[in-house]
Amino acid sequence: MREFLYPALAGLLVTGLIPAAAAAAPSADAPGAPGTHPSWLPANKTGFGTARSQAGNVWFTLQAGQLSEVYYPDLSTPAIRSLNFVVSDGRGATVDADAKSQQVRRLDGLTYEQTITDDQHRWKLKKTYVTDPARATVLVSADFQSLTGKPFGVYAVMDPDLTNDGSDDSANVTGDAVVAGDAKTGAALTAKPGFTHKSAGYAGVSDGRTQLTKTGKLVDYPSAAKGNVVVTGQTTVDGLRTKHVDLAIGLGANTAAALDTARLSQRAPFEAVAKANERGWRGYLRDVKGAPDSLKTKQERDLYEASVLMLAASEDKLHPGAFIASPSMPWRFGNNDPEWSPSGTYHLVWPRDLYQIATGMLAAGDRRAAERAVDYMFGTQQRPDGHLPQNSHVNGTPYWTSIQLDETAFPIVLAQQLGKKDAKTWAGVRKAADFILGYKGEKGQPSPYSQQERWEEQDGWSPSTIASVIAGLVCAADIAKANGASADAARYLAAADKFKADLAKQTITTNGPLSKDPYFVRLTKDGDANNGTKYNLGNSSLTKDQREVTDAGFLDLVRLGIYRADDPVIVNSIKVTDSDIAFTTPTGQFWHRYSLDGYGEQADGKPWDYTYPAESRTTFGRLWPLLAGERGEYDLANGDRAMAAKRLRDLGRVSSSGDTMPEQVWDQNAPSGQTGFPPGTPTASATPLAWTHAQYLRLAWSVQAGTVIEQPRVVRCHFLGC
Repeated sequence: MREFLYPALAGLLVTGLIPAAAAAAPSADAPGAPGTHPSWLPANKTGFGTARSQAGNVWFTLQAGQLSEVYYPDLSTPAIRSLNFVVSDGRGATVDADAKSQQVRRLDGLTYEQTITDDQHRWKLKKTYVTDPARATVLVSADFQSLTGKPFGVYAVMDPDLTNDGSDDSANVTGDAVVAGDAKTGAALTAKPGFTHKSAGYAGVSDGRTQLTKTGKLVDYPSAAKGNVVVTGQTTVDGLRTKHVDLAIGLGANTAAALDTARLSQRAPFEAVAKANERGWRGYLRDVKGAPDSLKTKQERDLYEASVLMLAASEDKLHPGAFIASPSMPWRFGNNDPEWSPSGTYHLVWPRDLYQIATGMLAAGDRRAAERAVDYMFGTQQRPDGHLPQNSHVNGTPYWTSIQLDETAFPIVLAQQLGKKDAKTWAGVRKAADFILGYKGEKGQPSPYSQQERWEEQDGWSPSTIASVIAGLVCAADIAKANGASADAARYLAAADKFKADLAKQTITTNGPLSKDPYFVRLTKDGDANNGTKYNLGNSSLTKDQREVTDAGFLDLVRLGIYRADDPVIVNSIKVTDSDIAFTTPTGQFWHRYSLDGYGEQADGKPWDYTYPAESRTTFGRLWPLLAGERGEYDLANGDRAMAAKRLRDLGRVSSSGDTMPEQVWDQNAPSGQTGFPPGTPTASATPLAWTHAQYLRLAWSVQAGTVIEQPRVVRCHFLGC
């Protein structure tokens, strides 16, 4: 996504053992400040790693054969853009991330191995990644082999974007290392054996990969002042006589602290640090549930373990209970344009996603994580008026500020599911429930109208939002009773009953064009599902009659115990959504978010952008695997355990070889009809998406139990009987 003036080279450059592979070090700083505009790598991560320990306060991701974003000091703050290996024979250069032959696998815990083979079969590179559980260091063990019998040289190139901003960093050579820093953070790159040459430069102009690509030589610039800097170190590896090198990326409050951190981590052998990391995760896994018998194959059980680990790794270590949605920046969100800089969105905490994560972890046996999530939502995220923000940094500072009522209701549901009825929790629940009851839109629209529904693109009356609100109020009443607040309990139950009574008029159309029988619409803009009110769907999509737009959010009415699974409107609405937004891929049957969704790649596969005009249909929302999990929960509620098991199998098929699960998979609209985009395989959407992993865990245990395990009993008993 970064618009460099050279191929996307970032890493270890192997130059043949040729004279003058490195020029003499100049006394002047690198030319070309401030360098090209910084941006982040694509979001389709194939690995996500950290240590279980709090001391190992750093996270890494993998993407396209390379190390991609590294997060420090918290999960809302990316600090490193990339570390790559660039390979040169003295006449041309190749980079690990560009090779077509790329394999990645998760080893033990959250240790990963990437194997890269040059397209011309001249060299092979195997890299193993792990973090130090004792400090903020990412370690890389690299084995490089020449396949031609000729030597190469190897350069490590690291692109720091410290404190979530790559435009204000500086870099310099210091001893046997290269370092970069800004006002808040330092990063250091060290090697064992040490680098033979080192350079600091500006991205796209004087950085090591640009130099080596153009000339095959590296000028050892000693420093680069404020700008988009890149640091380079030549290793001792040649692929014949010397084949191994260990790298360390240390992070700290400044460059001196970062360098100390990296050097301390490299005092011990890589294997010893990796084993310590793995022991931490093995200890954690012993404290939670192993894979249930509903998962039949080794691949499914490995994915289950990975999903537990991915969710645990998604919790910030400085702010307990703060689980981010995804360690990625999809599409336009990664471009560092003014409106998205510093980057945010997915590597933030969304209360709705946090509810999904917490229920997934609860299903897997990590009750303490779910309890930390509740405490975080009511203790850190909740605003003074009682609502929870659309999303926030891990420290609780709101990022986007639209009101989504489900994000205020779901924390109440989770608290009740956990039996958290203490006075402190009740105080937060009471504020949240009262906010829901008193909420009005900008034009005075009364609750359960919401400024945004769960897909965050429209206001109105939404079945999924209203389902969460009803369940939240019933759960709030239960907690109120436990605290002696009978009057509050009566208010909440009365409101929940009224909201259910009004639901049909607001969200069920009896005269819509998609069926002669009543069905749920995605949402209404005016609270009357029989009106032909039109609205533009957003994301370059079309303007449609609200009765023509459907989604499967109404299934939450069944999952949460408000409607019976065999309710005629539910059954007919399933037929409508299956006809309108479902597509069966070789991987399985999946669903779009809603009719004519535009949140996804462009028609030709280029990244999503919000700038395209309405009605243009420039971007296309793809299939969301997690919706197969929601459908599987409905199947269980409807008594069809075999179908739910099939959904579970299909959901497990969408993961990468590194066990990461995506937000979206390719659908029937292959970009411009091209090959290479097989339906049912991951797009470049947010990966790993914690919600998808949580849904996999939850469905696995629901299929095992033969029932929807996260359905609040108090809600079901109130509406459907016990």
